[in-house]
Amino acid sequence: MITLYTIGCPQCDVLKAKLDKKHIKYSIVSDRETLKQKGFTVFPILEIDGKCLEFIEANKWVNAQGEQNAN
Repeated sequence: MITLYTIGCPQCDVLKAKLDKKHIKYSIVSDRETLKQKGFTVFPILEIDGKCLEFIEANKWVNAQGEQNAN
């Protein structure tokens, strides 16, 4: 399961667009109270099977998915 935690910032929008371009299915959480409860202080956060990645790591993960799926 993949979840994008976002506040609608430019980096959030970039990551969302990359996920969409790669046709990666994900859910979005943007409720500020939920984000606060999770303790997130930077955005976006991409959670993949329970592992939380900040923007740089998340971007690398999305890029790698395209390499694996390209055939």
